[in-house]
Amino acid sequence: MEWTPMEINPEMLNKIMSKLGVGDSWRFVDVLGLEGEQLSAVPKPCCALMLLFPLTQQHESFRAQQADKVDGGSEVYFLKQKAVNSCGTIALLHAVANNKDKLAFDGGSALKKFLEETANMSPDDRAKHLEENKAIYDAHNEVAMQGQCRPEADKINFHFIAFINANGNLYECGKHVFNFFKDAAKVCRGFMEREKDEVRFSAVALCQN
Repeated sequence: MEWTPMEINPEMLNKIMSKLGVGDSWRFVDVLGLEGEQLSAVPKPCCALMLLFPLTQQHESFRAQQADKVDGGSEVYFLKQKAVNSCGTIALLHAVANNKDKLAFDGGSALKKFLEETANMSPDDRAKHLEENKAIYDAHNEVAMQGQCRPEADKINFHFIAFINANGNLYECGKHVFNFFKDAAKVCRGFMEREKDEVRFSAVALCQN
């Protein structure tokens, strides 16, 4: 199945959540800045932060250096990305899965069913299960096709990551980092500082509605 590239847009992420049967008590909002008043303006409580950033050689070098310095946490729900262009929905899945005790799900929710089916799977097996899940795939593609930006699939050079709060700690897609929201913003600023000539960053937060 070919996944359509998706822009980082709270309206689109919220549409995917609705289509997958997630109640509207928590919704994604724009994060207009990662310091000072703009950061303080993000509604609280907030349980996840998602960052869209450009994939550059500097970033790949940094990730290679950091790969052996972070450990996964068994209490964190994490799945690997296998399908090209699925990172937006995978970041959404990480945000929802690691906060499912806060969220409400509609009866017959396709996302709740997926999380239950994959609860005891490895990250690799969860990735395979996602590739076979038509409900999530269809919701992703239907919403992604409504985006204002329609980049060609083979020219995508951006990536989504999710930062979530698990037991008072901040995790980046399953890797332990620090403590939550202000520290999540601090980590995001680190991404930007490594790319001094780049301005193509966007962030959204999952907040109580």
